[in-house]
Amino acid sequence: MIKLNKIIVTIGVVLSLLSCEGAMDYNENSIYEKDKVFSSFVFTRNFVSNIYSQMENGFSGYGNGGVLASACDESQIAWTTSNVNDFFNGSWSAVNTLSSTWGDSYWGIRAANFYLKESVGQTFESFKYNTDYAEQMKRFDKYQYEVRFLRAYFYFNLVKTYGDVPLVTEVLDADAANKVSRTASADIFKYIVDECDAIVNMLPATYAAAIDKETGRITKQTVLALKARALMYAASPLFNTSSNGALWQSAALANKAVIDTCAKYNVKLGTYNSLWGNNGYLATEIILGRRTGGNRTFESSNFPMGVEGGNSGNCPTQTLVDAYGMKTGTLNPNDPYLNRDPRFALTIAYNGNTGWPTYNTAILQTFEGGLNGLPTAGATPTGYYLKKYCDASIDLRPDKLNTKYHTWIIFRLAEFYLNYAECVFNVSGSADVAPTGFTLTPLAAVNVVRARTGIAMPALTAGLSSADFISKYRNERMVELAFEEHRFWDVRRWKIGDVLSTVKILNLKKDAITGTLQYNYNTVTRRWEDKMYFFPIPSVEIRKNPAITQNKGWE
Repeated sequence: MIKLNKIIVTIGVVLSLLSCEGAMDYNENSIYEKDKVFSSFVFTRNFVSNIYSQMENGFSGYGNGGVLASACDESQIAWTTSNVNDFFNGSWSAVNTLSSTWGDSYWGIRAANFYLKESVGQTFESFKYNTDYAEQMKRFDKYQYEVRFLRAYFYFNLVKTYGDVPLVTEVLDADAANKVSRTASADIFKYIVDECDAIVNMLPATYAAAIDKETGRITKQTVLALKARALMYAASPLFNTSSNGALWQSAALANKAVIDTCAKYNVKLGTYNSLWGNNGYLATEIILGRRTGGNRTFESSNFPMGVEGGNSGNCPTQTLVDAYGMKTGTLNPNDPYLNRDPRFALTIAYNGNTGWPTYNTAILQTFEGGLNGLPTAGATPTGYYLKKYCDASIDLRPDKLNTKYHTWIIFRLAEFYLNYAECVFNVSGSADVAPTGFTLTPLAAVNVVRARTGIAMPALTAGLSSADFISKYRNERMVELAFEEHRFWDVRRWKIGDVLSTVKILNLKKDAITGTLQYNYNTVTRRWEDKMYFFPIPSVEIRKNPAITQNKGWE
């Protein structure tokens, strides 16, 4: 049974209750019954907010703080006991599914179906003489479209994870829920796109004029972003097995619509490091972010071992480091971090860094035997530590402990310039050609991202071969979107999963006599099988419902 048959919806959300000014409110340990959900604007709002709570949150991770980046070639978790290692050590199975996407998504879908059925005709008559009744009703009227978006969003997470999945758009009883079968992925994508088309003009571009000015709610741009991403996935080799060019055309137009609409409503690229930290949700390019309450969990799980309070965690690989090109000059093997793409130093902490995190007065020593290096238990196995998404102002010293808000990025503008480049390239076949109806060439779209404020990387030059452009494009995507859970899915939709079978790491040593650093690069082998393009469906679901078949290779 896929969690579609419960009338009483119980929620236990680990997010703190946030103020209306700044973020959606999520409530803890709330139980809603049918009659209670629509007994007041507050209860209705809480119910909708708790559907929002099922959106992805990459901070939550796996055992010992492991995140999805450590399940691909972006990073390696410092702790061998982390469940994230099961993605590639042979322990992944239909019993040990690692992901809660199936259950979480169908919980959200069930709640959305319930809401959309039961909210029809609600007028909150007992509140009609309240001075804010009209404003509250305007807000209530938009909820149905927000909920429809969320349902489509959950289906996108399901289809990219499992491929064919059951498509259910109404409340089912237990018997019916145990008989649903899988719907073809093409039909799931069509459903997502159709829903986005149906609701896009029913939602505002901003809530600045709303009664409470909440951020984190679904906007017109958010709807266009989901449609554009879904269409790109549908056009990609994993799903587009017949190489249908029309799918790329649709995806290109959809991603162009995101860029054009963002320009209209002043959503624009800003500085790279403004995307995270306490005020990350205010970054000018974020289309949708999930803001969490004040905490220091991510920092505790990723600040360097050897720094007071730091426990190490997701350590960037040399594979990722090598993706960062030179801003000026050529690579000096004896000083390999000099003049690198500025995004490198904003994303990765390396040997010789000072002031990372802010309260650390010692220079980072990631070499073997150094303050932050092996053989200390939990020290970086790759030679690097993570900066991106960490707030440097967090203090983990026992007498200085503090917390900050964090924002998990779901959609941001830079992604859609890159999506556009990929989709238009697959339409035109050239990095230098913008087909009829498009203004930016694929190459120009990539260069917009490279030229962003504070980065200003040299533009990619015209005349690249198709193979060279694809390579540079994929590299750019790896750099710009590092640790935002794109790389893990990109290699799958491109069907190049075998690149994950080897990961390059740094073994840094320091000569005890001369003090000279020795950069030794090693390769770590990981397990990859083509069945891993899709996740296993939890075996418990198949036992409950024999109509659901398992993904190939996971039987």
